[in-house]
Amino acid sequence: MTDPVPLRFVTLLGSLRGKSFNGAVARTLPALAPEGVTVGALGPVGAFPLYDADVQARGFPAPVLLMAEQIRAADGVIIVTPEYNYSMPGVLKNAIDWLSRVAPQPLAGKPLAIVTASPGVIGGARAQYHLRQSLVFLDAMVLNRPEVMIGLAGEKIDVEAMELIDSGTRDVVARQLRALAALARRPRA
Repeated sequence: MTDPVPLRFVTLLGSLRGKSFNGAVARTLPALAPEGVTVGALGPVGAFPLYDADVQARGFPAPVLLMAEQIRAADGVIIVTPEYNYSMPGVLKNAIDWLSRVAPQPLAGKPLAIVTASPGVIGGARAQYHLRQSLVFLDAMVLNRPEVMIGLAGEKIDVEAMELIDSGTRDVVARQLRALAALARRPRA
């Protein structure tokens, strides 16, 4: 039996807050990745200006082009985001709007997983729903299962240590990373 092909995933964090639940989850992902998979962080979505077609006409901002290239070079993407007002945060939507205009489209055909964490009980389910709608337009290969929606995040995440500490939740996230690796290794037509 041959060793699996090494994979490199990148995380797109939809939060700007320094000690965010989702930032802690994103920082925990490399430790939960299966053998042969590395996980690295993309730059901050806060570095993108608000999307404006006039700005685009003058040229794409450097952070947008850099992130697009990093996504293209990766084997998969993990979006880790909070839920704001029953949807995804504006900074994440803004990043998606910018990335959607870069050609070739960096997320088209890209294996992608979504993780949300929230102090609420349902853990960001509505943000995932809206995010999935945008990703359909971009033709991303969104992993359907296992879904990871971390509810009651304050009990499962230590923001001082910036780590996901709940063992059951860590197991679910590790399963999702294994499933994303399997999706990324699947032959494509």
